[in-house]
Amino acid sequence: MQRPVPPARPSASSRHLFAVALAGAALLLSACGGGGGGGGIGIFPPTTPPPEDTGRGSVVTNPPERVLSLSAGDFRALLQLDDKGKALLQVSGQPKCGIDTRYLEYRTVGGKGEATNATAAIMVPRGGDAACSGPRPIVLYAHGTNAARDYNIAKWADVNQAAAGEGVVVAAMLAAQGFIVVAPNYAGYDKSTLPYHPYLNGDQQGKDMVDALTAARKTFANIDASDAGSLFVTGYSQGGYVALAAHRELQATGKTVTASAPLSAPSAISLLVDYNFKGWPALGSTLFVPLLSTSWQQQFGDVYGSTSDIYEAQYATGIDTLLPSLTPTSTLIAQGKLPQLALYPAGATPGPVDPSLSIFYGAGNLVRQSYLTRASSDIDANGCPGNALKATPASLSSATPLDCAPTLGFRKAARANDLRNWVPAKPVLMCGGAQDPTVNFLSTRATAGYFRAKGMPAQQLTVVDLEDNATTDAYSAARAGFAQAKDVLKQGTEGSDADKDRAVMLAYHGTLAPPFCLAAARGFFQGVLAAGG
Repeated sequence: MQRPVPPARPSASSRHLFAVALAGAALLLSACGGGGGGGGIGIFPPTTPPPEDTGRGSVVTNPPERVLSLSAGDFRALLQLDDKGKALLQVSGQPKCGIDTRYLEYRTVGGKGEATNATAAIMVPRGGDAACSGPRPIVLYAHGTNAARDYNIAKWADVNQAAAGEGVVVAAMLAAQGFIVVAPNYAGYDKSTLPYHPYLNGDQQGKDMVDALTAARKTFANIDASDAGSLFVTGYSQGGYVALAAHRELQATGKTVTASAPLSAPSAISLLVDYNFKGWPALGSTLFVPLLSTSWQQQFGDVYGSTSDIYEAQYATGIDTLLPSLTPTSTLIAQGKLPQLALYPAGATPGPVDPSLSIFYGAGNLVRQSYLTRASSDIDANGCPGNALKATPASLSSATPLDCAPTLGFRKAARANDLRNWVPAKPVLMCGGAQDPTVNFLSTRATAGYFRAKGMPAQQLTVVDLEDNATTDAYSAARAGFAQAKDVLKQGTEGSDADKDRAVMLAYHGTLAPPFCLAAARGFFQGVLAAGG
């Protein structure tokens, strides 16, 4: 659930380009006041102004600030400055449109339903190409896990911003190809006053996305954006989960959604949590587990009595307010506030299901053996049919995957936030890679299997495994590009075959897979549009 690695720092000429663009971004508005007629004789009663809109989905400042405007040529030149940008162009295609980026602040709710604020980016296509003007389809985009409290995807052109890497990919793949993009930063990030982030809280994150969309649409008349009526929802990693939760929220509230594409999504979060406790931890777990325990404790209040129930003494104090943080994760690790890899103690029971997973067991571990024992015992006593380890065809296609009654607070919360509890009525594409060490692809397979078991028509559900090179279909180019990207990384990595494999493993989820899954999503959306969606 890591974000994509940002591109290398642009050259001085690139930074100058951005400076010029930013300098010209101020939008001056003039308003003509209507004649007031101060000498009336009082025939008409005074007009009561309408109440201020301060509820969910309301806009704090309208029009939202323009923070960047790039022409298609400027964006193309920027991407051609380094090898990473050139590689992205090969996947995204040449920009058809320039992009106006707006910074939106809106009102939403936190994990307990409390009122709060959040921010988002609105990327509006510009230019003479037919794809860039007039009514445009909207993509509601959800970002991946990020530990940086100041994450702001509206600043995607700022190389020092945590959102830069993911934002550039979204801009190139979607906005520069003619989609209006609404990309929330989520409650708990950037200017949000919420003191925590409702991480993988399905109800809240779905509402947050819908609130951002509602607010963005209220600004369109003031930012020269026109809604064509088609709404697509996508996101990667945590964002894949959030995208699917947003689709569920839109459908449940009777709002229009055209299709969704949850990418590398931990949608079967109960399965992933059980696997984690039973010897299959994910790369990044020392971040994910604290984010989850904080979020779900705020949501339900019974994940722990004290943080020391779960965490070793050296980490327990303050871990419930640690993430997201303004301090870089590397610094938090160096300060001893989080371990880098050691989730469980060396010699833990249960231990790793494969020797390659032993890197998550060792000295300075995060989670207590006593808590691991409680979790493992609860899984044994109250297992969920859809979470079998080892997975079986029956477990991956269960119509009742969550027919279980966990007693451990963490597992109860995971079950409550698992997205195997509804069925999309509109087309869905799910994409990921079978060898992903961060979000186990079994989450995608189990979610898709549940949808099918509940009667979702086959033609409405597409699953793309980037590792499945034996399949020939509309997504073959994405699979081939992914395979080539892995080969290039291996060839460019010095050392043994093990060193090369390790490089691929570390880059798999955050760098290699995202652009190809997003390319698959864009192709899917374009296909839905072509079919009249």
